[in-house]
Parts: sequence; structure tokens; C-alpha cells
Amino acid sequence: MSWLAANFTHAVPGNNAPYLLFTLLNIPMGKQKLILRDMKDIPFPSDVIRSLALNIMNRHFKHTPIGEKLNQITDVLEHPENYRHHALLGIIALKLLSKEVTEPLYDAHDLDESPKSFEVFGHKHIERNALQQMEVAMRLPVAVKGAVMPDAHQGFGLPIGGVLATENAVIPYGVGMDIGCRMALTILDLPGSHVLHHDYVLKKALGDYTHFGNDGGLDFRQEHDILDHPGFQETELLRKLHGKAVRQLGTSGSGNHFVEFGTVELEVENTLGIPGGVYAALLSHSGSRSLGANIAQHYTRVAMAKCKLPGAAKSLAWLTLDSDEGQAYWRAMQLAGEYAKACHDQIHRNLCRALGFQALAIVENHHNFAWKELDENGRELVVHRKGATPAQEGVYGILPGSMLSAGYIVRGRGNALSINSAAHGAGRKMSRQKAKESITMSSLKKMLQAEKITLIGGSPEEAPGAYKDIDAIMKSQGTLVAIEGKFYPRVVRMAKD
Repeated sequence: MSWLAANFTHAVPGNNAPYLLFTLLNIPMGKQKLILRDMKDIPFPSDVIRSLALNIMNRHFKHTPIGEKLNQITDVLEHPENYRHHALLGIIALKLLSKEVTEPLYDAHDLDESPKSFEVFGHKHIERNALQQMEVAMRLPVAVKGAVMPDAHQGFGLPIGGVLATENAVIPYGVGMDIGCRMALTILDLPGSHVLHHDYVLKKALGDYTHFGNDGGLDFRQEHDILDHPGFQETELLRKLHGKAVRQLGTSGSGNHFVEFGTVELEVENTLGIPGGVYAALLSHSGSRSLGANIAQHYTRVAMAKCKLPGAAKSLAWLTLDSDEGQAYWRAMQLAGEYAKACHDQIHRNLCRALGFQALAIVENHHNFAWKELDENGRELVVHRKGATPAQEGVYGILPGSMLSAGYIVRGRGNALSINSAAHGAGRKMSRQKAKESITMSSLKKMLQAEKITLIGGSPEEAPGAYKDIDAIMKSQGTLVAIEGKFYPRVVRMAKD
């Protein structure tokens, strides 16, 4: 997924699903000509590349909606290697690739001369460009520790699947665009066979009680304590975002965000307090919606204005936690994380109430966030997990595979080498653009039908073939998490596009 869009969601994860930027920037839906002001929130590496992108989009993509233009640009900037031979966009890609080689990535006055060491888990699953991004991050003067998870792939700033611990500093883009992107699993008081025998009812419920994308919302009022959170009154930015937060509560984003019914197989010796067996379950993946995206955009601009960094490190600008701006971002980030949880609360509550389901247990965790944590020496660090899951001793999580493969219910082992972290899922092996070009919707549907999986919406960008092998990823992090059970998707809803 693209470097900017990747963290709307993961999630758009995450890695990582893109919000439509024209919605966030209040660009009229009918407008198709791109202007420089439309791209003000995209931190281009140079003015030359910005102008080049503008000219190509307006000359060769005249009839493409402006939101798609912006998403296309961000994907080229994120994955230039995928566009090296593209007839129209190749010139941007080649300039980006040659820029990486010919221009110095760092200034000795700004970054350390060499990167601090960092741990890599599942090295064979990770492309070199993701490791290069981590090397740049580890040259930051505020960087203390780093780790790369086995599902990692190139992002923007930090790689998706990168963990960075800093001292007294938070990096807005080290957290990402979809702040607090979250997984939530409800294990239901029903046998797994219920899902197999009532797929039509579950499909209809997903259509009636969930909503995807930035336009519109649910047809019924949502109520949650988060809407009365005093944090919405702290700054002008958050006051302006409150109305949209009300409308989007209980909804999901696009890209790889989903809500799905499936079956859970719990290990006989699991520690969840539930007898081993096969249960019906509900799993959701989405984040803080437009609230998180706007917070990330705003404070990334603030950080980049206050903290000038060269070349590839530019987007890793930080705010110190003893500054007013750093404290304001930290509080806004916490609010976005709580809002993401509230959205999942509503999704699960709405569906369970409608269907008369009862929960046996809930497993949830989030990524795209920063935590204050103590290291083994008692030193407080700010741990950024961009597309990585907290995995402290005894902490539970759910790591999804794809709409065709199992997800894993896990318990953290508290490995200090990974900074108490683990993968957040299978991780992409194919960019969104490459998946669109190589996988058809027809072939995706045939694949799912063969496995008796029902898909509502979705796109080839999220096809199983676009993701790494989750079983191989799990084998690479046996020292990070213990397996408690598996989740198998059966009725899946995603955004259409």
C-alpha cells in the first residue's frame, strides 16, 4: 500500500488501507483538475518531483477523479520500484530511485553518522528497502532501539512492521496516519457450525449494521461515551473534527479494513479461560477514521516545521514530550486511539444485539501507536509500533492472515529483543497497484467460492495473493508470541474499492 495511504488504516492495515484524500481535504467530488494546494499534505522529497507529478496527472489522467489521482501519486512515491517501467509514471519512479542513490540521505549535523543496531525477525520475508528505511530511522539522534517484524514491508518514514524506541520524543509519522488501527475479536457463545449454517443471515446483518468508506454512515444513531470526551474541546482542530467523528462512529475504512464472521479453533491448553473447541466468532479491523488521519497530517506538518531533517529522514521529524506541541500531539493521539476502540465497540455491539449473540471472550489489540514503556534498565522510552503488535508477557492479540487464510490468536512472550512486539498480520508482499494489475475480481471470487467463503465488497488489491504466507510469518516469531488458537474467515465484508 502507498506510503501515505498505508497508515490510514493498515489499515488501513500496515499497513496497512487508504482513506480517500479528497474527502479529508474537502475537495469537491466533481473536481478533476489537480492543483498544488490539493497536494499540500503530501511531503514530496523535492519541488521538482511535486511539479512533475502535477503535470503528469493533469496531462495524462484528465478524467481520473482527484482522489484517485492523489492515491496514485502516493503509491508511486511509496513504491517507485513498481513503476520503473510504467509508460506514464516511470519518469517519476526513475527520478525517485536515482535520487535515493545520488543524493546523500543524511547530514552529519542532523543524523548520526551510522545507524544504531536493530533486531530483524524473519529476515528472509523482508525486502531490502524496508531494512534501509529502518537504518535511516536508527540514525535519528533520539533513536535508542529498533526492531523489524517478519511481516514488514516498505512504508513511508518507518517501514510497516517497524518498531522504534526513542527518548523523550514522539514521531507523528512513526505512529502513522491511521492512529490506533485495531483488531477486535469476539468469541461467541455459539458453536462454529452456526456460521456455516446461517451465512445468509450473517451476510444480511453485515450489510445492515456495518458501513465502509468515508461517505455516509450508519442509518441509525450511535451513542458512546467517547463522543463526550473532553479531548475534543482541547484544540480548534479537534473541535472541528468532532462532527465527523460523530458521523463515522461504528464505521470502517477502506483498503484492508474488514468486518467478518468466522470460526475460532481454540487450543485445548489455551489460557483464555474457555474450553478448547470450535466457536463462532466476529472479527473486525479498522482504525480512527478521519479523526486519526487529520491529527497525523496536522502534527506531521508541525513536526517537520520544527525539526528539519534531510532527505529520506524528512518525514521522521519528531516533537519532544516536554514541548507544548509534543504534549498536544500525545493527547490527540490518545483520543484517536480511544475513538478507534469505540468504533470497534459499536461494530460488535450493533451486530451482536441485532443477531442476539452473547460474547464468551474478547481479544483486541492495536498498532500504529506510541506507548511510554520502561526498558530492562528502568529507562522510560517512547515505543512506536507502526504496523506492529504489542507482545508483552501475557498480552493477547489477534494477527490476521487474509480473507482466505487463518488468523492467529496469540499471547505475548515479552521478548526484549523485539521491544516486546510482534507482527500485526501476514503483511503485504505485493503493492496495491501490482495486485490490481495482476489479479482480477473474477479470479478472486472463484478462489473464494471454492473455499466456501462469502465476500461482500472487496477488491483484487486485498486478494490473498497480495499477502505473505501467515504460517511462515508465525514460524519466524515463535520467540515473540505463543499461539492460543486460530480464526478462519467465512463471511467477509470490506469496502468495494
